[in-house]
Amino acid sequence: MNILKSNQIPKEPSKVKRLYHAILTRIAKVIISYKVRIAIYKHLGMTIGNDVYIAQGLEIVDQTLSNLVVLGNRVTIAPRVTLVLSSSPNNSKLKHIYPRKLGRIIIEDDAWIGTGAIILPGVRIGKMSIVAAGAVVTDDVPPLTVVGGIPAKVIKKLELKNENSN
Repeated sequence: MNILKSNQIPKEPSKVKRLYHAILTRIAKVIISYKVRIAIYKHLGMTIGNDVYIAQGLEIVDQTLSNLVVLGNRVTIAPRVTLVLSSSPNNSKLKHIYPRKLGRIIIEDDAWIGTGAIILPGVRIGKMSIVAAGAVVTDDVPPLTVVGGIPAKVIKKLELKNENSN
């Protein structure tokens, strides 16, 4: 898990920066060109490898923490995926029991994230893994693994037949 410790938590961004990030993120969510979408996300601080595809509707919670997202090469993200970088009960008295959880999300090379999947803070998706549509990923996913469900569980291990195949 890639959960950040309290001394690693970035300081709260200014209102102007939050508004700037909110506007660009909304544009990226709906723009038709995935190449322009990727350029916007890179500008916002995401680390994005080569030949990545991000469909419309990517939700990043909290978008001012986009620099905590790392996407490897040839990653595919289907429509309406949610990457939760920060989670807390906010002003609820529950915050004393469940403090803010903040963490990186790392999606390694050749992973495929299905439509509507939700990935929680601190999760790493291994190389050539598949997250099924609608899954809620709470823990790291090993390489060459298919996960699905709520919470996501291993469905099967993938067998690599030819490493040199495109």
